[in-house]
Amino acid sequence: MSPTPQLPSKPGKIIAVHVAFESRAAQRGRRPKQPSYFMKATSSLAASGGEAVLPAGCELMAFEGEIALVVGKQARRVPLADAWSYVSHVTASNDLGIYDYRAQDKGSNTRSKSRDGYTPLGPQLIDARTVTPEELRIRTWVNGELAQEGGTSQEDLIFPLAQFVADLSQHMTLEPGDIILTGTPAGSTVIKPGDVVEIEVDAPNAPGAPTSGKLTTTVVAGTESFDEALGMLPYIDDKQREEAWGSRAEAGLPEDSNAIPARLREMLMAAPTAGLSAQLRNRGLNQVVIEGVHPQTPGTKMVGVAKTLRFLPGREDLFKKYGGGFNAQKQAFDSVKPGEVLVVEARSESGSGTLGDVLALRAKHLGAAGVVTDGGIRDYAAVKEIGLPVFGQVAHPAVLGRKHVPWEMDVAIGCGNATVIPGDVIVGDDDGVIVIPREIAEEVAIAALKKEHEDEWVAARVAEGNPVDGLFPPVGKWKEEFTAWLQDNPYPVPGVMNNRTHD
Repeated sequence: MSPTPQLPSKPGKIIAVHVAFESRAAQRGRRPKQPSYFMKATSSLAASGGEAVLPAGCELMAFEGEIALVVGKQARRVPLADAWSYVSHVTASNDLGIYDYRAQDKGSNTRSKSRDGYTPLGPQLIDARTVTPEELRIRTWVNGELAQEGGTSQEDLIFPLAQFVADLSQHMTLEPGDIILTGTPAGSTVIKPGDVVEIEVDAPNAPGAPTSGKLTTTVVAGTESFDEALGMLPYIDDKQREEAWGSRAEAGLPEDSNAIPARLREMLMAAPTAGLSAQLRNRGLNQVVIEGVHPQTPGTKMVGVAKTLRFLPGREDLFKKYGGGFNAQKQAFDSVKPGEVLVVEARSESGSGTLGDVLALRAKHLGAAGVVTDGGIRDYAAVKEIGLPVFGQVAHPAVLGRKHVPWEMDVAIGCGNATVIPGDVIVGDDDGVIVIPREIAEEVAIAALKKEHEDEWVAARVAEGNPVDGLFPPVGKWKEEFTAWLQDNPYPVPGVMNNRTHD
């Protein structure tokens, strides 16, 4: 009688597939043409019944129920037709990860997925010779409720399981005991401390209906956090929230991916454009100020997502053809969505109006967050009374056709010597208007609020009569005093769980 096979405890390598299931690809909205992989540390292996620790300061741990292939014999450049024979056993695995480090890892998943205990495996092995690679099933339960179910037929998988063995063996020698994690079906989502995840791989239609048994893992809260002096800190944005939860709705985000979530809007409303501009400069972005515009009403704060409108220089024949009727200008003002800022390219030509009271009234009624124009404003007093945040150059009584032809909307434009792409974040106050690339808006807002918090402390010290040398910014003893003060006066970053993200 042959001995009972044992789960690998110290494999030479663990290789995981990024996306392999059709359902997962459909959920993510992108389908790979070829397999892609990442490595997991062998120290991340854990047995059934163990705990997975969510580090302090992190919030997005997600499970991924996966079929694990155990390599049974050395494989080097094996053909696809023979690849399955190099698999000795099949079992269940949980490819756990924290999305708080996913963006920093840039696809390597080193910090997000290689933590100790983040690759539970088992509890039992299925002999690969007793099943075909097309008849396996993977199921995941969270707190007793079915969360994932997928098969390995041609309809379920983008790539057959054997292809991973054949493909990887082109690039490296697979050794006995190596583990290949073969991707997860749709249904992966965020789990929290106290949740219990169970995963089972079986072949219900194979002789004897072999099964891996249920692989069980309990999520617990950790107390250890990360040292800022040693490396990157956890950071999440709406993209990572959506990916971790599986959908914008599950993540509590607005269905319109272009809309600014309330949390980010609150931060941007609190952050001055001067501070935001400084943080953009720190990231190498200098041409982000829409020059020459100011708020109609002093004290106005405007935050929104860019919708764009472009005017061409005036030309009589073109204006005759494109300036009348329901032209691009009217279409833009008539289609603005709640929370959008209509940004108008008028080439800094203020010799005629680019909006008036009727269009401003329409934008206000539709919920626009504001209008920015590097041209003139007609019906200036009436527009001001409407109460819509409007940033522009000057008042001008002339109608549009004197200097401009309304041409197109929802395209990249140049307004006030700044490039504006539809979807950019627009912020305006008494200092002017700036453009923030959407993907870094949250990072920039957090950093600006933290710097503002520091500057308020510095201003208080200057008001006490201290010189600015060594204080602005604080260094030496002043840095020590500021750090001590922070213990009782933490950074006020609204709506963000981890206040220690990017400086």
